[in-house]
Amino acid sequence: MTGFARAQGGDEHVSWVWEAKSVNGRSLDVRCRLPPGMDALEPVARAAIGERFRRGHFNVSLHIVRPAGVVPVRVNRPLLDELVALAHDYRDAADVDKPRLDGLLGLRGVVEAVEGVESEEVQTARLRAMQVTLNEALDDLAAVRRAEGAKLAVVLAEQRERMAELVARADRCAALRPTAVKERLRAQVAELLEAGAPVPEERLAQELAVLAIKSDIREEIDRLNAHVGAAAKHLESGGTIGRRLDFLAQEFNREANTICSKANDVELTEIGLEIKAVIDQFREQVQNIE
Repeated sequence: MTGFARAQGGDEHVSWVWEAKSVNGRSLDVRCRLPPGMDALEPVARAAIGERFRRGHFNVSLHIVRPAGVVPVRVNRPLLDELVALAHDYRDAADVDKPRLDGLLGLRGVVEAVEGVESEEVQTARLRAMQVTLNEALDDLAAVRRAEGAKLAVVLAEQRERMAELVARADRCAALRPTAVKERLRAQVAELLEAGAPVPEERLAQELAVLAIKSDIREEIDRLNAHVGAAAKHLESGGTIGRRLDFLAQEFNREANTICSKANDVELTEIGLEIKAVIDQFREQVQNIE
């Protein structure tokens, strides 16, 4: 399921923002984007996501903002001296302006922020505070996904009911088939015998009986009813049911394909195709369920 959440935190020196995004996925995939020096938070973020979610692609990012003047800096003198010497070599070059000190100081790497000057206690407390903010963002993301899941549950329940209706129609159609098949086979046997078919009547009747048995869809109907009932139980139970519903969607499709292949009348074929259409919609929505 898709979702987005954001949580802010801070202390007397810095402020930070956690952002968590999720999109559909068959498995759990977590990607973290953290500032330099915050690598210790990546396993924490992965564990926190694993505790709350089972499926989906997650992107978690941390943004840290330090107020101007708070971060101490130092000048990389060796690099600055090298740049000054290089500029001196080009002092007589045409169309080259003489470098200014403020320009050299603005080059990347000349002025560096001094990291790690804070005490270990301050850094540890900050990491703990960041974890609290992270949990707030993930809790909000979980709430967003639950709200979306509630809406999807309604859609899936409607699709399951539609499948149940179509299976019942197929069942009623199949209930009338034995008599119709018998009459059709009797007529076919009579036509073949009248045409002088070289096959003995008993042999011909046996072969046609085998075809009648192979065209029976009673087992497929029973399995579809069982799958519809299982889907209803999963939707009522809630929890992590995405994989189970995905498996049921595959089984639905298998039985629907068999019905379509066995169907020898227009009505049953149309019902089978309608079932397949609903199954495709069901499977597409199941991909959004955790």
